[in-house]
Amino acid sequence: MLRLHTVRQKLIALVGLSFIVIVAALFALQWVLQEQVSHEATSRVVNGSYAFEDSVQEQIGDLDIVAHVLGTSTGIKDGIQKNDPAKVARIAQRYFDAYPNMDMLFVEPGGAIITQLGCEDPPATIDAIAGMKDLLHGQPFRGLIDHGCAEPGDKVPPAFAIGVPLEGGGAIVLCLPYSVGLLEEASKSLHMQLSLISPDDKIISTTAGYPVGAHLRKSPNLTVVRYVSTWWLSGRFQPKELAGPHGAYTVVAALDITELEVSVRRNLFVAAFFIGLAALISMAAAWRLASVMSNALTRVSAAHRKLQDHAEYSQVTGVTTGDELEELADGFNAMVEGLKERDRMRNTFGKYMTASVMEHLLSGKVQPGGELLPVTILFSDIRSFTTISENMDAKALVALLNEYFSEMVGIVMQEDGVVDKYIGDAIMAVFGAPVPRKDDPQRAVRAAVKMRGALAQLNVSLKSRGMQMLRTGIGIHTGEVVAGNLGSEKRMEYTVIGDAVNLASRLESATKELGVNVLISEDTYELTKDVIDARQVKEIHVKGRAKPVMTYEVLGIKGEPPLPADVV
Repeated sequence: MLRLHTVRQKLIALVGLSFIVIVAALFALQWVLQEQVSHEATSRVVNGSYAFEDSVQEQIGDLDIVAHVLGTSTGIKDGIQKNDPAKVARIAQRYFDAYPNMDMLFVEPGGAIITQLGCEDPPATIDAIAGMKDLLHGQPFRGLIDHGCAEPGDKVPPAFAIGVPLEGGGAIVLCLPYSVGLLEEASKSLHMQLSLISPDDKIISTTAGYPVGAHLRKSPNLTVVRYVSTWWLSGRFQPKELAGPHGAYTVVAALDITELEVSVRRNLFVAAFFIGLAALISMAAAWRLASVMSNALTRVSAAHRKLQDHAEYSQVTGVTTGDELEELADGFNAMVEGLKERDRMRNTFGKYMTASVMEHLLSGKVQPGGELLPVTILFSDIRSFTTISENMDAKALVALLNEYFSEMVGIVMQEDGVVDKYIGDAIMAVFGAPVPRKDDPQRAVRAAVKMRGALAQLNVSLKSRGMQMLRTGIGIHTGEVVAGNLGSEKRMEYTVIGDAVNLASRLESATKELGVNVLISEDTYELTKDVIDARQVKEIHVKGRAKPVMTYEVLGIKGEPPLPADVV
């Protein structure tokens, strides 16, 4: 017995059995439909559409002949120009008797219709017929009219019309309306039921036996539709003679194929029997394979759902199929162990560094030796902290610092900054590392403004509790630094170093000397001056720099309240 050791082989076996069933079904269905429906009924509908178009073209040819004869008739011209409708009708009657499907209108030079033959509801003047306004000016007309030669109305069928201007004035208009009579005449010769559909998808006229309720006008070409207890094969076509000014009219031909459908259904039952028998055999052979695969996949899927929906690290057990499914289960278990280890690392790293730095480090994007990045450095320090700490016990001091850091660090995080380190009571924050942004300077200054607002609220709370209030200074500078891992192989820290860091620290120290709360460098000012209110303070000299640095005090964000003063 052939043993299938891989999922691929098992699927090939299942597909192969299914393919045999499908091929058998296709051959049976192809024979039934091709021999009994497609070959006979479809060809009749298609040929009927061609025959209808030929019939319409032949009648239009008759229309051309009669228009030419009447247009060159001296008696017709004389009768029209002398306003003698009896004479005109007498001459035209013999042509109308020969072509009773035509409507004939005779127009005097002023535009009034003096007499007509065949038209049930003619208009009073030729101007009422679309496209005929220029007829009396010598411009002939040939084409489809949506309402024929009759007064416009909802039930008036379209007609192919020919307008002939006469020498000396007046005109003749001949119409071939696509009325029920024309459709009935064509239906008898084609042995099909016909319907005329307007460009806006409304039924204009139908033959008496046409299945109106079957809604064949909405069906695509050559479709089989069941209506009550009958079956119909319908086809849609658009003769070029039915293209009017507002769109093309459609003719739907419907052929009653009820008897043929009964025969088709009988043969389909036979085919269905053999298809069902083949399907049962294939299902029996495939059941064993499918059940083994299903059980294995169910175990893997259940473990995956636990992981996805509940973050539950569940192992897959009991999969011993000896194929790729077993390898899949083993791989899933290995992945679960890896995820457990990753979460342990995340939990550990999260206690020592910010989430953005942690993600950057875990992604492996940190360049060996560091990388040069444009960043904005913010230093914030509590003034006279030594004096404050001398008057507080250790627990109260730690609680105060934690309360202060929680407020300040939260604001830095809100502005996508990274808290690089705590230096006693000072905070060093970086905006732009490990991933720089164009608006890092604005983010840093906005964070400083928010920190001042938060400090004011914190001091109100401290004052109400009888505690000493805090005063801080914030320095900000924008420049290039080297960002990367710093330290030894055993203990490394992601940080930034460079002259920009030293200058930011010096600016923070200068806030006390200059009597300001938030001090920024000229580099940062140039990048933020469009969004902040600031005043120039003075140049300061920084160790290691040949040129002095111009400083600016931040007064607030434009359009927002100014920075609050210190609570005293």
